[in-house]
Amino acid sequence: MKQFLLVAIALLGLSGCGSWVYKYDIAQGNFLNQDDVDKLRVEMTKEQVEYVLGSPVIQNPFKSDQWHYIFTNKSGVTDKMSRIELIVRFENGKLVEVSGDFEQPKEFNIPLDAR
Repeated sequence: MKQFLLVAIALLGLSGCGSWVYKYDIAQGNFLNQDDVDKLRVEMTKEQVEYVLGSPVIQNPFKSDQWHYIFTNKSGVTDKMSRIELIVRFENGKLVEVSGDFEQPKEFNIPLDAR
């Protein structure tokens, strides 16, 4: 009986340890902020956009005129998932449109050459 009581107390004590486990946040993709997006200008080349933002997460090999920059974050504490997306579109190798979860840069319509 003493052994059973000792095992029961040990199991009850260990069952409370589950909430002490630390879970990491899981971040994937391209982390961008508005300052990065504000550097984009119309008529930038693909190389210039890649220099500013990095390589896109998703690039369609059959239709390379649209790049997707996606960042997801899963909180280890709450398991809440957040997602931020930026889509840049090119025509004839030049940047023509920016859309997604970021505001369009104020000076987007002013080409770099016009400064």
